[in-house]
Amino acid sequence: MRSLLFLPATLLAIASFSTPAQAADCHALAALTLPDTTILTAEPVHGGHLTPPYGAPVSALPPFCRVTGILHPTSDSVIRFEVWMPETSWNHRFIGIGNGGFAGGIYYSQLAENLRRGFATAGTDTGHQADGQDASWAYHHPEKIADFGYRAIHLTTVQAKAIIVGFYTDSLTKSYFDSCSDGGREALMEAQRFPDDYDGILAGAPAYNWTKMLAASVDETKVFVGNPAGYISSLKLPAITAAALAQCDEQDGLKDGIINDPLSCHFDPSVLLCKQGDELSCLTAPQIASLKKIYTGGTDDKGNLIFPGLMPGDEAHQWKSWLVGDGPTASLYTQNYFRYMVFSDPHWDPLTADTDKALHEADAKTAQALNATDPDLSRFAAHGGKLILYHGWNDPAISPLSTIHYYQQVQEKMGDAKTEEFVRLYMVAGMGHCSGGPGASAFGQGGLPTAKGPKFGIFDALQTWEENGTAPTSIIATKYGSSAKVEMTRPLCPYPQLPKYNGTGDPNDSASFVCADPTH
Repeated sequence: MRSLLFLPATLLAIASFSTPAQAADCHALAALTLPDTTILTAEPVHGGHLTPPYGAPVSALPPFCRVTGILHPTSDSVIRFEVWMPETSWNHRFIGIGNGGFAGGIYYSQLAENLRRGFATAGTDTGHQADGQDASWAYHHPEKIADFGYRAIHLTTVQAKAIIVGFYTDSLTKSYFDSCSDGGREALMEAQRFPDDYDGILAGAPAYNWTKMLAASVDETKVFVGNPAGYISSLKLPAITAAALAQCDEQDGLKDGIINDPLSCHFDPSVLLCKQGDELSCLTAPQIASLKKIYTGGTDDKGNLIFPGLMPGDEAHQWKSWLVGDGPTASLYTQNYFRYMVFSDPHWDPLTADTDKALHEADAKTAQALNATDPDLSRFAAHGGKLILYHGWNDPAISPLSTIHYYQQVQEKMGDAKTEEFVRLYMVAGMGHCSGGPGASAFGQGGLPTAKGPKFGIFDALQTWEENGTAPTSIIATKYGSSAKVEMTRPLCPYPQLPKYNGTGDPNDSASFVCADPTH
């Protein structure tokens, strides 16, 4: 894994706003007294263009009230947050946003998108300022790990609501959370530990089992990087994708460069074994062993699976930046997590580490702060909350099988009938990490629009479910080309259903598909 950063929206969604709300004086919010909170600024922004302290400038902003502050629940906590509230056309709703990787910053582009759609919105750096792959801030700072793990998002939510109530004379009716990757973990943490914070939660590709995900990477690193002969150059990735597609692409009756149901694709990398010397079109025996490990996932010393592996079908386009890089090297996430959060040893090396010890220490020292694995969502259900999970089948960073596993655990704990009342899972064919990939991967997550209109998007489906009681069925996803041209639309189906081609219609139109039960 090279980066767990969620890709923020770059396309603007259009939404209708409800009756304009009345707003108070933005400057007056500077005098708010909130527990363990320092309000730094409370200033109106007259719309248009804003250059944040980091990240790209944002534009096309409506006039809004911008509040910045610091939360300090412990003597070692410095949690920066921002709350943005539209001056007019507020829709009486709040959206909290999450983070990616080890966090360290606020996603201003997502704040801007939420604001444009009429929502009050808030984000936090979770208690430190750093790049997403940097965990050095956690070295000998257990309170900062707790802030990152669960405390910062919760407290930002609580104080953001108080600020929103202080700004508007009208009431706040509903609160939502929308994020992916580590933000998906934060989303599940909210549902599990703070079930009253949000009414509706959209959780994408959640890194919810942090300790096991990165402990599994220790085992994978030993195979993939520890043996230089087993390293797979990015130049060989197209051959892997071509072989996987040759075996599995047409299993759904449509040759489109997308494996619709990877669970039915039993791709054997051995078909790529080099027959006469090492070529870019084939793999050596050590490279085949490495590829099998990536697909299988990391195991402990007894061969038990720690965390599942990746799915075949889009190695060529996404594995270089996330997995293989420009040469054999261990994941910075794995190194920095164990060096600064688990062992407090800047010299810790995954190539010489004991996998079982790494797993045991990770669970013992950080599971409570970081893992969002509890399948008991009864308190969230009792609150009336709705949860939608989604994951790309070709995610190169976090195994999509892990999200299916969590969903199944919820079903086992809550029962199928109860789970059906408030949880849905959507698996996205051909999507990478949170967005992108050869498939249709824009479906209303993080503000990404679908070509069929907002009412067909996943966030709007969540909002309709929560506010009107209409459970979501199929969601329309869009693949955009250059200049935002629509290349394809496809339905996303509630798991375990899959989109099935009708055999005659336009394969680039979602209307040519129906949701059907899998055959495997």
